[in-house]
Amino acid sequence: MTGPVLELRNVLKNYGGLRPLRIRMLSIAPGERVAIGGVDAGAAEILVNLVTGATLPDEGSVTTFGKYTADISNGDEWLASLDAFGIVSPRAVMLDAATVQQNLAMPFTLEIDPVPADIATKVEILATECGIAAGDLSRRAGEQGATIRARVHLARAVALNPKLLVLEHPTAGIADADKIGLAKSAAAVAQARQLAMLAITQDLEFAETLAHRPLALEPATGALVPWRKKRGWFR
Repeated sequence: MTGPVLELRNVLKNYGGLRPLRIRMLSIAPGERVAIGGVDAGAAEILVNLVTGATLPDEGSVTTFGKYTADISNGDEWLASLDAFGIVSPRAVMLDAATVQQNLAMPFTLEIDPVPADIATKVEILATECGIAAGDLSRRAGEQGATIRARVHLARAVALNPKLLVLEHPTAGIADADKIGLAKSAAAVAQARQLAMLAITQDLEFAETLAHRPLALEPATGALVPWRKKRGWFR
């Protein structure tokens, strides 16, 4: 693919927030990693839905992989289009009573008790790629902290080889000391798999570590500007 993986032009979406979500222009090239700050939880959910075509903009256009989301003609076509996306979100369902291994096996099979040997091998490779220790695989997902859970979400998101990885506030609940490690892991996974990435985050250091382009959204205008640390009065 030579054109943008994702492009939003003059998008406006009302969703019940204090103001509508506006994005004047966002374009992500194949293999490019972009992070956006200044988007709260409610607007982030709407943005993910716009990107995946689950909802349509009130104004403007969203193009994914060279096709307008508004041109997706039926439910079957939309469901098929979701294979191109890997979504990392705290809203994603995880089976807390199942092991980490079983949760990681779910993209490949619904037979997880026990996990078939060939799938277990895939899971081990995937876990290593996403920074999940072998010792964590046998533990229940519900007993894991926020960092391991985020890595499980990352691993499941890339398991079936998407083209665009979307991270929705992936550091929510994660200790500051673990955020940079997660950013490095996500960047390495995207680099190795040549994935385009859109990360929605409020953490500038995470964004700078992860993305080629950290951007900040100006909510009133929809402009995306370079995201930089605010300087004090005398700095």
